[in-house]
Amino acid sequence: MEKFIVGGGFRLKGSIIPAGNKNAVLPILAATLLTDETVTLYNIPRIIDVEIMVKLLQSIGSRVVWRNNNTLTIQTDLPSEKTIYLNKKYACEIRASILFAGPLLARGKNIHFPPPGGDVIGRRRLDTHFYTLESFGAEVHTDTRGFFIESGKLKGATLFLDEPSVTATENAIMASIFASGSTVIKNAASEPHVQDLIGFLNHLGARITGTGSNVLEVKRSKELGGGSWKVIGDHIEVGSFISLAAVTGSEITIKNAEVKHLSMIQYYFSKLGVRIVIDGDDVIVPGNQKLVIKNDLFGEIPTIYDAPWPGFPTDLTSIAVVTATQATGTVLIFEKMFDGRLFFVDKLASMGARIVLCDPHRVVIVGPSKLYGAELVSPDIRAGMALLIASLCAEGESVIYNIGQIDRGYLMLEERLIKIGAHIVRVSD
Repeated sequence: MEKFIVGGGFRLKGSIIPAGNKNAVLPILAATLLTDETVTLYNIPRIIDVEIMVKLLQSIGSRVVWRNNNTLTIQTDLPSEKTIYLNKKYACEIRASILFAGPLLARGKNIHFPPPGGDVIGRRRLDTHFYTLESFGAEVHTDTRGFFIESGKLKGATLFLDEPSVTATENAIMASIFASGSTVIKNAASEPHVQDLIGFLNHLGARITGTGSNVLEVKRSKELGGGSWKVIGDHIEVGSFISLAAVTGSEITIKNAEVKHLSMIQYYFSKLGVRIVIDGDDVIVPGNQKLVIKNDLFGEIPTIYDAPWPGFPTDLTSIAVVTATQATGTVLIFEKMFDGRLFFVDKLASMGARIVLCDPHRVVIVGPSKLYGAELVSPDIRAGMALLIASLCAEGESVIYNIGQIDRGYLMLEERLIKIGAHIVRVSD
């Protein structure tokens, strides 16, 4: 186990580049199973979740080679066996293991896999996945050991997803690539990472229209070819770095920030008093900002809430909470999508934040609060990043344990932050 020792209260300055979008990389890695030809992927963050996904590919028979720390080549010859058993050890470690269902079923394979892992942030339904796959003609069986899905002969269908689930949308897209006829997916997720998966598949020869909307149409392809693809930058990292600059009073330039995906992020950070400057595809966060929460009309307390794209991303809710602790005023943050994401706020309270957890979904923050260093434990990827941001703006030294959770989602984080002046030391515990 490793931990961070963090010195707080220092100003940062310089430029930082967001890593490749983790939530785009994982489905794209699964999608390489849809072709026998070689695929080269660029801008791949070599983080724990990606390494586990690579091991799952290799356990199926894919040849995966790291050309450098952010370039992969993948070539897959699927085994002759009808049923693919996902490696239990790796599949149980990440939520994205369920993304193997769509492409393997599309290739005519049955699949057996254990319940997927991932962040413990509340209930995370799988029903939409199975409803979707059954609509194509697959048969789903469950028992205490996991899930067994028989492919049969998949047929295109018109689907209306009961929720705009990102991974269920991605599974539906991949499962329908070779299905007979056409498929229409309504109430589909449209997040930037879903758009990137569609772009990748179309680049290999798929015929998918409706990118960026909530209605997608997939026409049958006979086969997909090979090719190269550069994964988009991570807008969640961009939001994290905006928060870090704001609460530490630092001037930071975020290069290659995918600004086309920042409209709602910029809007909600502005409600917390954070000002950013867009310069081409870069984001500049000016230093020494006086963060003042903008009340709603008639002085009413404002609400920040997450929602499916193009709403405010749920993965930035924890980051918004920390930002609010350093802004003058009162705000309600409403986490609508997961009933366990806000349980980390007791750790902020122990640092001095004036914060009230109203229920699993809502928290009220009254700021600004002087934060003080503390011993902390990272419960999940995003809460871990939020606690690191809080530690960097706190007075004194903090220790963050279980930083493997942070490593799952952020590439070489302390090295990049140290370059712009952060005081962080990684220590084996």
